[in-house]
Amino acid sequence: MAVVGLPDSTVRESKERVRSAIVNSGLEFPPRRITVNLAPADVKKEGGTFDLPVAVAILAALGLVPKKTLLDYLFVGELGLDGGVRPVRGVISAAFLARNKGFKGIVCPSQNGDEACLAGVEVYPVSSLREVFAFLRGEGIPRQTARETPAASQTHQPDLSEVCGQAMGKRGLEIAAAGCHNLLFIGPPGAGKSMLAKRLPSILPQLTHDEILECTTIYSAAGRLSKDGIIFTRPFRSPHHTITDAGLIGGGAIPVPGEVSLAHNGVLFLDELPEFRRSALEALRQPLEEALVTISRAGSTFTFPAGFQLIAALNPCPCGYLGHPSKECCCTPMQVAKYRSRISGPLLDRIDLHVWVDPVEAELVLSPKGSPSSTPVRERVASARSVQMRRGFINARIPDNTLEVSCSLDARTKTMLVAALKRYSLSMRGLTRVIKVARTIADLEACGEIQESHVAEALQFRPEMAGG
Repeated sequence: MAVVGLPDSTVRESKERVRSAIVNSGLEFPPRRITVNLAPADVKKEGGTFDLPVAVAILAALGLVPKKTLLDYLFVGELGLDGGVRPVRGVISAAFLARNKGFKGIVCPSQNGDEACLAGVEVYPVSSLREVFAFLRGEGIPRQTARETPAASQTHQPDLSEVCGQAMGKRGLEIAAAGCHNLLFIGPPGAGKSMLAKRLPSILPQLTHDEILECTTIYSAAGRLSKDGIIFTRPFRSPHHTITDAGLIGGGAIPVPGEVSLAHNGVLFLDELPEFRRSALEALRQPLEEALVTISRAGSTFTFPAGFQLIAALNPCPCGYLGHPSKECCCTPMQVAKYRSRISGPLLDRIDLHVWVDPVEAELVLSPKGSPSSTPVRERVASARSVQMRRGFINARIPDNTLEVSCSLDARTKTMLVAALKRYSLSMRGLTRVIKVARTIADLEACGEIQESHVAEALQFRPEMAGG
């Protein structure tokens, strides 16, 4: 038995899995020469996805199942030596392919059934090759139906009510959530930067059906789906600062999605931002602008979605206590400058909101007052998002050619912006981001026009004013 068509080692080993699975399923496997051709020959094949279709094709060639039936269904799955069908990655993409090519349905591992149902095609889940054989001989297999999206109350998330004080940080989170703006927290250790960032998903709107499809497809392609099989909640990815460039952006001999793609439609949280590799941080610039990442190899180019919301946190200096109200900083100006130079100006310029987080006062910690929960904030965010959807774009992603229409300014507000542009040396990108943040603040207050107060608050979150 030979496998041709540029297979990798996993695919070449499939001939032993297929042979053992057929024999251990009680089916006949006569000693014949068999050649499996995986066309097209110039595309590299990888993974165990081909085991089940190869086994079915062999059974048809041996005359054990009718060949005509095979043309109506698409088969995916890895085979165990005992004849069991194991889950594989990328099943939802295969299900979409089956629908687009006009197949009657897809036969896949039972563990992948939920994700396949999202494609709107008939799904026949199987757990063994024997079940597939019976299905092809005319014995019915129950079709699987799509699951309903769970309510938001059924998914537990960290809540804003657990955060003491930090009014400025919470305000920054609300604005960031409402307009999908990138956010940077700056402050000493233990001030609550990570705690605030981890509560952002609790105030974001629920995923739409299209977003569920996108997230599930990405996680399926990366082999990261959990036992539930479907991504119902917004992703929150928090990679360690030792992550490689390929791990963050995506890559490999055959590229797979990285953390920026796994955070699509969700949040990418980078704690201790200066500790990440400079090359990895600079690679974020393209996906932050274009909401996608392109990876090129010698023979092909891969494009992955990367519409994530960046939340980052850093200390103001190496010791962390620069600007602390009670602890003295022991860093020299040279050390502070070297520490901050690890993050380039162009990357900082792409972060809309820079929020200084002060330590919480002891009185608030020991005698905390009732802090607002995430529920009313989420409602305000959802209301602001609905206004933006009627305009056609989330505020952070308003195209520059429609900025004047979506974010019209009166004469006095323009005068304020011109003064800020001169005084603080804002770049053109920084200026447009100030306008977009002001548009979000206006949406949160249900104002149709951007006012001076909205622009003034937006300017407070620029790095020149926020201590960045």
